[in-house]
Amino acid sequence: MSNEKGLQEENIRVGTKQTIRMVELGQAVEVYIAQDADSRITSKVITLCEDKGVKITYVDTMKNLGKACGIDVGAAMVAILND
Repeated sequence: MSNEKGLQEENIRVGTKQTIRMVELGQAVEVYIAQDADSRITSKVITLCEDKGVKITYVDTMKNLGKACGIDVGAAMVAILND
């Protein structure tokens, strides 16, 4: 994660729909993707990020990604936004 407190202090959007939207709008600078998320979901985002030049960072599990964001459920992906 980006710091000791995870992603809680970052300007983020959690979830697939929000992440796709932020990447498409050019507002995402980095996307975290859980490696155990469904590849049917992540493949579209990976391709989109590659096309838009957005950095991708992989996290081992959805549970850990959700925890890093300060939520009690897993997250497939998270977008870090421009400040």
